[in-house]
Amino acid sequence: MRPPLETAELPADAIEVGRILDAWGIKGWFKVLPHSASPEALFSSKRWYLLPPERSAKPRRPTEAPVAEDWTQPLLLRVREAKDHSDSVVAASADIPDRNAAESLKGARIFVPRSSFPTPEEGEYYWVDLIGLQVVNREGVVMGEVRDLMTTGPQTVLVLQAEEAGKKVERMIPFVSAFVDKVDTAARCITVDWQADY
Repeated sequence: MRPPLETAELPADAIEVGRILDAWGIKGWFKVLPHSASPEALFSSKRWYLLPPERSAKPRRPTEAPVAEDWTQPLLLRVREAKDHSDSVVAASADIPDRNAAESLKGARIFVPRSSFPTPEEGEYYWVDLIGLQVVNREGVVMGEVRDLMTTGPQTVLVLQAEEAGKKVERMIPFVSAFVDKVDTAARCITVDWQADY
């Protein structure tokens, strides 16, 4: 069943920030799994855009909600309240009056406009802003392009991809001040104290 929401156009700067896990309680609240350990983007935007769960080739488990065949357009969810709850986020919307309506959201992917993200502090960056940046070392040697980031306990690691001698090479550089000299998002470049043979 398609959630009881109006269709809307997905903003050009929309970023996927989480997905809806399930209904929470009986008054229309729902539980959200954020894609980030710091879900400020979910809290700062009062307009979430929902897309159906990605279809997979594997059969659904009996516990998974069916995806309506007619749900192909983005849906607008006006968020009344969103707050931290244990290891997830719970939220409510005036458009979702009860548990049944909340259950129809299960598996939906949540997108918010990048322009609605809170402004990061000096020296802080959203992962989405680092993806695609070119990484060069102090000597000007191109180390690769940021393809992903991963958390390894206390620090974040840049996962780079480069092509050398016709082969794809993957590098990992800790995203800490000891190795990162400068992040210039306008120039789409990160300068690091790192060598290709590390």
